Amino acid sequence: MEWSLERMREWVAGGMQSVRECESSALGTALCLALLFIWYCYRVGCEHAAPSLRGGFSPEPRGGAVPGGVLASDLSAHRGSSKLRQVGGGGGSGVGEEELNGFAFCQSPECFRCSKPGEGLNQRLYHSLQEYAKRYTWAGMGRVHKGVREQGRYLLCSRPSIQKPEVFFLPDLPSAPFFSREAQKHDVELLERSFPALLAEFESVYRLSSGRTGSSLPMGWKANSTPRGQWWTFYLVNQGTPMVLNARRCPRTWRVLGQLRTFIANNVFGNACFSVLSPGTTITEHYGPTNVRLRCHLGSAEDGPRVVFMVDLWHPNVAAAERQALDYIFTPGR
Repeated sequence: MEWSLERMREWVAGGMQSVRECESSALGTALCLALLFIWYCYRVGCEHAAPSLRGGFSPEPRGGAVPGGVLASDLSAHRGSSKLRQVGGGGGSGVGEEELNGFAFCQSPECFRCSKPGEGLNQRLYHSLQEYAKRYTWAGMGRVHKGVREQGRYLLCSRPSIQKPEVFFLPDLPSAPFFSREAQKHDVELLERSFPALLAEFESVYRLSSGRTGSSLPMGWKANSTPRGQWWTFYLVNQGTPMVLNARRCPRTWRVLGQLRTFIANNVFGNACFSVLSPGTTITEHYGPTNVRLRCHLGSAEDGPRVVFMVDLWHPNVAAAERQALDYIFTPGR
């Protein structure tokens, strides 16, 4: 084979041409993929895009409405026996609005459902959902989007309904008078196994509060408004916010919360507390703020005051993607 300068030039030129062709082919492929991705995002956005806020929501005014929320699902675990049940007061309780004021609706400025009612809340929900979708994805947001878009249909109104949410209603979510323990088997069994530890720590923080009411309650305890009797609560998590000082006094209970797989720990619908009702206490019939949770009651005492450990778990039919979005939308302080 003869080597010459001319032949070397031909080989170099041919190689450069091949490189150019490969680069053009790769660039074309990348461009096509980018266009396909943009088209996909556009289609997904169109499928889930919400109507304009102008006319997109029809919130009900709060004044004069029948008190409500959604049926809260409670786990009754009394010294080893447990079941999941849905409970809630009916709208037609026969109690006048002036009698409910201060009872069905608490007056605390710290309460999410009391401090963020009405039209402004709907707009915040919509904007938060948009922010979440831009940062993450619209995929799996069908029911959440529908719930945000149609809150006016689900908020407190005079129509007969077993579910009347005060803050957020996730549509097409099954409800039942009783939930099988299999729905939250791991967490139910963990709470039951932890009963001795929870009871011991309750007794340690409750001992100082015996015989006290109102402002004389020791640090960490809260007195709730009731038509008759006394209702005290000791929160470890209050509307998604950890109560650090209380948690330090109940370290084993705090560890149990951390081991629960479905505890609502990152949004305003999540609570965990010891609740004490003195004998004869009456709590006005009411609904909760949302239907995405099951409220669990672990009975802690048989005699004297009614003592339960209350904790909010995700409804088993709320998908993981929906839970993540609701954590973002209802982050404490948002």
